[in-house]
Amino acid sequence: MPGRDGARTPVRLGAAELGAALGDRATLVQFSSAFCQPCRATRRILAEVSAMVGGVAHVEIDAEQHLDLVRALGIEKTPTVLVLDAAGTVVRRAAGLPRKADVIGALGAAV
Repeated sequence: MPGRDGARTPVRLGAAELGAALGDRATLVQFSSAFCQPCRATRRILAEVSAMVGGVAHVEIDAEQHLDLVRALGIEKTPTVLVLDAAGTVVRRAAGLPRKADVIGALGAAV
């Protein structure tokens, strides 16, 4: 969303929007749908990364059940992964099946 000076206002999400607590250092938010094959693999990758990196939470959101949030964030396909910093600000975003190395690299922008 553009601000007064034309710059994009950072998007910030919290427990109320996500339905789960933020991680102490970062949060990996995955938007999925029931029949999405890549979503299953994404779930596994994000769970592995969050288990490896202390203070990182993984939250999966059913896109079909949260259409208002999907629209507000401009989510166009599943899986879409958002990387949030400790304050809940979106620092990275990617659609499609991520590689584990890319997820770990993206966390560098959040912690």
